[in-house]
Amino acid sequence: MSELTQAILKSLLTYDPETGVFTYALPRPKVKVGDVAGHLHKGHGYIQMKVQGRLYLAHRLAWLYVYGEWPKNQLDHINRNRADNRLRNLRPATNAENCQNRPVQKNATSGVAGVTWNKTLGKWHARISVNNRRQHVGWFRTRQEAVEARRTAELALHPYRTG
Repeated sequence: MSELTQAILKSLLTYDPETGVFTYALPRPKVKVGDVAGHLHKGHGYIQMKVQGRLYLAHRLAWLYVYGEWPKNQLDHINRNRADNRLRNLRPATNAENCQNRPVQKNATSGVAGVTWNKTLGKWHARISVNNRRQHVGWFRTRQEAVEARRTAELALHPYRTG
């Protein structure tokens, strides 16, 4: 099987950069021209689709469709919605940059990334990761103080964070 190119992709699918939606450009069995292509993967939340028998993530196809080349690294969904493939919501990112824009983990007891309660000390601990290394931000009497310190650290050290 040959490498998927922009020309091949454009012959098979149409992409609307304003909506982020791919539609079929050619009829196929059980598919009409203009039908939406791809489906939401329930596990990881990305839109994916088969093109020429191979499974692709729609955001990477969008990049190829518009720019004529595969993204060199990762693509970050700026608004953190993995199914939102509008061109203005996609930006190239290294793994470290992409990790800066991750949502708060579901098991975060404080509700804020990098802020945890230390029962032994009876204080809130704020920390941040930079280049895969955890950095201590500080110990705080209140959750709010820890959250504010963490946000200040994010502004300085995580330029890709959007919210």
